[in-house]
Amino acid sequence: MTVDPAFTAAVLADAAVAFRVFAETGALTAAATLSFVVRAPDGRTLVEVKHPDRFQPDAAPRAVLTSLDPAPGEPRPVCDGVRYAEVFRAHPRVGAISHVHAPYLAAWAQTHLPLPLRYVPVQRHTLADHVPVYLDRREGEDAFIVRLLRADPEHFAILEANGGATVWSSGGLLDLARTILLLEEAAQAQALAAPLGGSRDFGPGVLAQQWSFFGLDQTPRARTRLTTTAATHPLPPA
Repeated sequence: MTVDPAFTAAVLADAAVAFRVFAETGALTAAATLSFVVRAPDGRTLVEVKHPDRFQPDAAPRAVLTSLDPAPGEPRPVCDGVRYAEVFRAHPRVGAISHVHAPYLAAWAQTHLPLPLRYVPVQRHTLADHVPVYLDRREGEDAFIVRLLRADPEHFAILEANGGATVWSSGGLLDLARTILLLEEAAQAQALAAPLGGSRDFGPGVLAQQWSFFGLDQTPRARTRLTTTAATHPLPPA
């Protein structure tokens, strides 16, 4: 199992950027639980990078490789590459997965409630309308995600009940890091809105406008939701 050293170096460099941005924006809890698993160009090898232990500040992040086609009896590292291998196998479009404990996503995870997507910067990129909760750990997390995506391929994240969140992307590490940052921002905005009366669903025209930026407004699923929104917000009489 080998990966082009240039690719591994690029993953490590991208991870360093993500770690710095998350630290600067307060997007990590104190223990800094954060890992990225990225699919290598061969499609069958995974490269994992974890945030360094805060009590080992001089330790450099390192890349851990995992094969999706291990040889019989091959030792398997204890890492998130193994943890999410079944998701990568079942969904070739998945390019990267992250497990993260961000303050507001972790707070939502404590409630065991799904996170509705009511924040424009997140919703404009997806047709999913909520982030579901992974509650029953008698089912493996990877099996839960595979089952979730089989039922609805638009999902891109789950809340890990009483823990953090797992987020995935068809892009690379930095694309995924941006998604996590926006999702944490959404959780924060909606949590801060709660004592003010709570967040509300989108008003008329918002989804059509936002989805049109990325061509999502013409998909059957988008048209169904837009029709429902229009019925809820009829045009005023002329």
